[in-house]
Amino acid sequence: MSAKTKVAILISGRGSNMRTLIQAAKQEDYPAEIIGVFSNRADAAGLEFAQSENIQTAVISQKDFDSRESFCEALDAQLEAWGAELLAHAGYMRIHADGFAQKWTGKMLNIHPSLLPSFKGLHPQQQALDAGVKIAGATVHEVTPELDAGPPVLQAAVPVLDSDNAESLSARILKVEHQIYPLALKQFIEKRTNGDSETADQTNLIWPN
Repeated sequence: MSAKTKVAILISGRGSNMRTLIQAAKQEDYPAEIIGVFSNRADAAGLEFAQSENIQTAVISQKDFDSRESFCEALDAQLEAWGAELLAHAGYMRIHADGFAQKWTGKMLNIHPSLLPSFKGLHPQQQALDAGVKIAGATVHEVTPELDAGPPVLQAAVPVLDSDNAESLSARILKVEHQIYPLALKQFIEKRTNGDSETADQTNLIWPN
C-alpha cells in the first residue's frame, strides 16, 4: 500500500478515543500512522498510554502564553516538527485561533457527542435531554474556524431512553464514538488520497441495531 498518512492526536484528558485510533493504526492495511500525541495538560491520562505505545508526546500549556494566537503558534510549531499531515482531536478542550484553524482546515477531524448540527458546544448530551429528542449520537466532523460547524464525515445514532440522564446517555454515545472514529479517519484519508472533496455530501449515518 502507499505510504501511511502521518496523524497527530490532540487530547486534554484520558484520551479514550485516542486509544481506539492508536489500536486501529496498528493494522497493516490502516492508512494512518500515529506519529505523536499532544496535550495542553501535563496531567492528561492519555499521555501515559501513548508513551507506553512508544508514541512521542508533547505538552504545551496555554497558561504559559498571553494569547490564544501565541499558544497556537507554539502548537503549530510542534506539529510541524513532527511532520504531521492530519490532526485528530480526541477530547481536546481548547478552541483554536482562527489563523491556526484556517491553516489546518481540511486536515483536522474532531468527534462530538451529538448528531451535528444539533447541540453544538458544551454538554451536548444534556442539551439533547433538555430538548426531549428521541435520537442522539456522535459525529466525526472536519474542524473549521467556526465551532462544531465543519462538514460531517461519519455519524452514529443512539436512542435516548426515558430512563436516561446525562451520564448514562454519555456512556452509550461514547461506545459508538469508539466504533466510528477509526472508520471515519480511514474514510477521510482515503477520500483525500483519491482527490474526493465531496465529504459533506457523502456522509454516512450508522443506525443502532
